[in-house]
Amino acid sequence: MKLIRAIVRPEREEPVIRSLETAGIVSLTKMDVLGRGQQRGIQVGPSSYDEIPKVQLMIVVEDSQVDPAVRAIESGARTGRHGDGKIFVSPVDAAYTIRTSELPPSTTSA
Repeated sequence: MKLIRAIVRPEREEPVIRSLETAGIVSLTKMDVLGRGQQRGIQVGPSSYDEIPKVQLMIVVEDSQVDPAVRAIESGARTGRHGDGKIFVSPVDAAYTIRTSELPPSTTSA
């Protein structure tokens, strides 16, 4: 299993979620975050903003779903301008269901 963390523009949140749903991925966690990329924020007239509002989506998928999920996020988030976001993929060692205290069969314990 893999954890996908995608940081995208707030106005691209809905297109990303729709794209993920089309790819068959419906479970996710969403957080509002602040951050900046290599451009170090933005300048609007005399005002400088070091941290820009973004949305972080966290998605856990089976290994076979990583490529379709990444493609779905990219297609929903891409505007072609600086600040479109980043996608990070990390391994998941275990995932427990709180309600039942069970380790799902597709997960391996470390």
